Amino acid sequence: MATDYDAPRKTDEELAEESLEELKAQRANKAASAVDVDEAEAAENLELPGADLSDESLTVQVVPKRSDEFTCSKCFLVHHRSRLSREKDGQPICRDCD
Repeated sequence: MATDYDAPRKTDEELAEESLEELKAQRANKAASAVDVDEAEAAENLELPGADLSDESLTVQVVPKRSDEFTCSKCFLVHHRSRLSREKDGQPICRDCD
């Protein structure tokens, strides 16, 4: 490789700036490519309405309600006692529904 001895030399500070700029550019390229991959994966996993799901099985573990939890009488979700807003006619209501 030929060397031009007459060309001005770069200082350590200029070299550091260039490497920072290269790192920033690489980070931007990686972020942009990650978004493209996610969109492609989302398109592959997209299910159309009316798809036949009769052979699919859903496995969910059901955990019984604990002693420090209650079921909201409006939204029917199980909440921790700290989310209790009030009781109306003896029925608990969560903070979200109040």
